[in-house]
Formats: sequence, structure tokens, C-alpha cells
Amino acid sequence: MALDLFPLAGMVFDDNAAAADRGRVVSVSMFVAVLCLCLVVGHLLEESRWTNESITSIVIGCIVGTIILVSSKGKNSHIVRFDQELFFMYLLPPIIFNAGFQVKKKQFFHNFLTILLFGVVGIFISFVIISAGSWKLFPKIGFTGLSIQEYLALGAIFSSTDTVCTLQVLHQDETPRLYSLVFGEGVVNDATSIVLFNTIQKLDVSKLEGWAVLHVFGDFLYLFSTSTILGIAIGLLTSYALRALYFGSRHSTDREIALMVLMAYLSYMMAELSQLSGILTVFFCGIVMSHYAWHNVTENSRITTRHIFATMSFITETFIFLYVGMDALDIEKWKAMKTSLKTCFGIYGIIIFLVLLGRAAFVFPLSILSNYISSHSETSLITLRHQVVIWWAGLMRGAVSIALAFSQFAHSGVTWDPVYATMITSTMVVVLFSTLVFGFLTKPLINVVLPHHVHHGSDQQPKTDDITLSLIPPEDSAESGLQQARRSLSQLLARPVHTIHAYWRKFDDKYMRPVFGGPT
Repeated sequence: MALDLFPLAGMVFDDNAAAADRGRVVSVSMFVAVLCLCLVVGHLLEESRWTNESITSIVIGCIVGTIILVSSKGKNSHIVRFDQELFFMYLLPPIIFNAGFQVKKKQFFHNFLTILLFGVVGIFISFVIISAGSWKLFPKIGFTGLSIQEYLALGAIFSSTDTVCTLQVLHQDETPRLYSLVFGEGVVNDATSIVLFNTIQKLDVSKLEGWAVLHVFGDFLYLFSTSTILGIAIGLLTSYALRALYFGSRHSTDREIALMVLMAYLSYMMAELSQLSGILTVFFCGIVMSHYAWHNVTENSRITTRHIFATMSFITETFIFLYVGMDALDIEKWKAMKTSLKTCFGIYGIIIFLVLLGRAAFVFPLSILSNYISSHSETSLITLRHQVVIWWAGLMRGAVSIALAFSQFAHSGVTWDPVYATMITSTMVVVLFSTLVFGFLTKPLINVVLPHHVHHGSDQQPKTDDITLSLIPPEDSAESGLQQARRSLSQLLARPVHTIHAYWRKFDDKYMRPVFGGPT
């Protein structure tokens, strides 16, 4: 009889495993169906331009979460459980790679110094204000239990922005420089906040001294530079392979696209394995591929890659915001936290206030600095109206903040620590509030600050070709080498960005494109 129990136990185990597998299939099917609903509703609301895909997905997620919560009698509110590893390994790479692949490179690099000011220096200013402010103000409302390292992590978490709402309202043709600044800062901001967060995770707070700040900054510069170099190297390798092998001669569109997709993902994984910033690596890999590799494939591959990368990015973004709306009603996190309602609202208010203050503390001063170091003839000034739009664009928090909060305060999407549960729910509330409230107000604000019928002449870029020609001496020029060097130096001091761009174009045309390909 005892022997007969083992087959019976095996059958019970197999039945349980089959039931679990069936439950996962049902959950995934339901989530895909809701994703399709988000696409349809987003398309119907597209013309109004009052909302965007992120707001639509969050609202639908909240509605679906409420239905599941009621149907399960308060036991559950979401179909799938959030996993930060899933987010960083599979959901984030397509979004960042598409951002690099679709970026307007000319505008991006023309404004690169200003974008770095906002996306790197600005992050550190915001990080200091949010970390120090929360460390100082949280105990005053009766909330304690966080360590110094967790306060620093909090600063990195809420320094990450989501500029989707503003970008969907701005007109790239009317305000190209403003659009480039908002878009470029958004991408660099996410990369910087993740690198800063990872640096803080490695920081030994017990040995925190005066030199620790320089050590953190040094680690950040190392991660930033090496990640960028790795992305550029893999992008160039892919471009050379496509040019040397020329798959198009044998009509191998599938192989061309597969190689680009796999090499892009390989760049991200190699960066993560090397403990570098995968987000920076895959972003610059996308820029290099769009500059060289994209021109080495067939016309069919060019059209297909544009749509494939944009579609993958769109689906993953919708997936993330849909889950954010559903997870806001996760009953387990709300039960785990023991903080009073008054203290919770105090935390929400403090974080939103510090986000507003931290954003203003660097946008307006750094805009003045950017205007000061730029000559009037080289680039347009960032007007006060543009500064207000840039400030507003960075007030919304998104999926990166949520993923970093889960990475810091949860394990596999679950936490039973009351303090950690409070921080996760606070992050969710701030993301929901900033996306919904600030997102809905973005359209009327920009209509007031930047009326569409007004074309700002100051936002137009000067023609680079004229500048390039002024830097290239004619063949019969009688100038000596010293005179040419002196003239080039004066141009560099007067117009640094365009001078560097002009010499890069000469180098690119002469040495890079013959090897790696590119537009003829």
C-alpha cells in the first residue's frame, strides 16, 4: 500500500503543476487582451491630444485592477507580478535602443553640451536636494526607519523623469531645439539616474568621508564613459559586418534585421555583465547603427527596422504603464504598510515638493549658464518660455522610478517591511499623480506658454553647411599651417559646437564612412 502512494502523490503534483501552468497562460492571455484594449482606446483618443498612451494605459490599468480586486474579494488586483529583473533585462532595452535609433542626430549633437548640463549636472543637483530634503523632513512628520544609503537611493529614484507627455504635445517642426533638449535630456536623465543608483548600491556608507563624494563622481564618470565606448564599438562592429558581408546581395532581409536586433541586445547584456550601464550602451549603439548600419542594408530592411524598433518600444511602454495602473491597487503592499494616513499624505506632499524644487533648482540656473557660454551667432538662446516648458517636462515620473523603487525596497516585487512598503506605495502614488495630473495639464500649459501659431525664430538653427565651408580652406589658399591653425582656434572659441561638428563631418566622410558605411 505504501508503494501505491508514490504514484498517487506524483499525480497530485502533476495536477498542481498543470493548474499553475494553466493559470499563467490565462494571466498572460488576459494581459495581452488588455494591451490590445489600450491600443484601441489610445487610437480613439489620439486626435484630442489631451491624453497620451501612458495616461490611457494607467487609467485602464486602474480600472482593470479595480475589477480584479472586486472579483477576487480584495485578495488580488493584478494579473502578473512586477519583476524588476524582467523590466531591466527585457522591457527597458527596446525603449532605449529605439530612442537612440530614432533620435535626430543633428539636433541632438548640436545641443549636446546643454543636454549634458541638464541630464548629468542637473541630476546631481536634483539628487542632492531630494536626498537631503527627505532626510531632513521625513522625521518631522513622524516617518523614520530609512538609512542614509536609502535616502540617497531615494534621491536617485525621484530624479528620473518621464518626458513622454510633453514630447507628444510639442511640435518638432515648430520648435526643433526645444524638442531636442526635452527629448535628449529625458534619455540622458534616465541613464544618469540608473548609473547613479547603481553607484549608490556599491557605496559603503560606514566609511563615508569627505573624499567619498569625489569617489562617487569618479565611479559615475567611469561607468558613463566606458558604457558609451562599448555601445559605440558594438554599433561600429555591426555596421562593418553588414557592409563587409552585404546580406542584401542575396536578398537576406531577415538576416540583416536579425543581426541588428541581436547585436543591439548583446550590447545591453555585455554592459550588464561588465557591471556597466546597459541603458547608455544600448542608446549609443542605436545612434551608431542608425548612422552607419542602417545605410548598409536593403531598402526593405530600412523600412522594416524603423517600424519594428518603434513597435517593440511602443508595446513595452504600454505594458509598463498598464502594470503601473494595476499595481497601484495591490492590496498586499497597502496592508504591509503601517503608516498613518496623515503621515502618508505628508510623504507624498514632501516628495512632490522636492521634485518641483529640485527641478527648478537646475533648469533655470543651467539655462542661464548655457545662454552665457553660447554665442548669439552660434545657437539660439533658451528663452524663459522654453525654460518653463523644460522645467514642466521633467516633473513627471515614470517606469524607471518604479523599477528602481522595487529594486531598492522589494524582492521579486514583494515586501513585508512596513517602511519599505510605504516607500513603494509612495513611489506609485507620486508616479500616478505626476503622470495623470501634470500630464493632463501639459496641453493647456504649452498652449499658453508656446502658442502654436507663433513660430519662434530664435529656435531655428543656423545652417551648418555655411559654417563647415568657412572652416575648410580652399585648395589654392596661401595660408600657412600656423595661420590655418590660428583661424581654426578662433572659430573653435567663437563657435565651439559647430566647429567640432564641422571637423567631425570631415573626419566622418574621409575615414569612417568608407569603412563602416553611411549615406553617400
